[in-house]
Amino acid sequence: MSTTVETVSAAARTAPAAVIVAIDGPSGTGKSSTSKAVAAQLGLSYLDTGAQYRAITWWMLNNGIDVQNLAEIATAAAKPVIVSGTDPSAPTITVDGEDASGPIRTQEVTSKVSAVSAVPEVRALITELQRSIAKEAERGIVVEGRDIGTTVLPDADIKIFLTASPEARAARRSGEVKGSDLAATREALIKRDAADSGRKTSPLAKAGDAVEVDTTDLTLTQVIECVVTLVGEKQAAK
Repeated sequence: MSTTVETVSAAARTAPAAVIVAIDGPSGTGKSSTSKAVAAQLGLSYLDTGAQYRAITWWMLNNGIDVQNLAEIATAAAKPVIVSGTDPSAPTITVDGEDASGPIRTQEVTSKVSAVSAVPEVRALITELQRSIAKEAERGIVVEGRDIGTTVLPDADIKIFLTASPEARAARRSGEVKGSDLAATREALIKRDAADSGRKTSPLAKAGDAVEVDTTDLTLTQVIECVVTLVGEKQAAK
């Protein structure tokens, strides 16, 4: 009996401490690829908060909601049921039980998501959903978005803000979409940055205690290694 207790105690001492990691930054900085890889390497859950805003935007477009009408968006915000799977190797998202992982990535959704996500009622509902998911992650979680370290999880154990030049970000995005125009992609990213940074409710911003990582001249592997090291140091210190 005593041997079992000693074994469990030893395991508890050597197990990594649960940690909440907030990774913020604009589009094209490598947030998603980095966040998923870090979560997978460290055995943590993973949450793409941007997918949730895309999901609610997709639902509204499919249900005849005028996404230019703020009052209409606010009234409909609580209707869809959004469920996010947090396995970093195979993250999922459903809306009212329907797989939305593909449909939420269309250009139509991309062009409308900033407007929908700026509505306070939408942000309040999605923020509470995100907090509940993070709270339920027993081994810890990597949460990526634009306002995680500032608004959603201001008490996160470690906050990281990824940046990159507009040119680098546009090149990465253009590489993801065949036939896309590099200049047009760059302009779209800059426009999205302005919308996200300028909204009144939970704008895109770097938390005061966040570690900034410029990914412009780094490979994805280098960015992942950098973040894994930062998280590992935080776990060791807990």
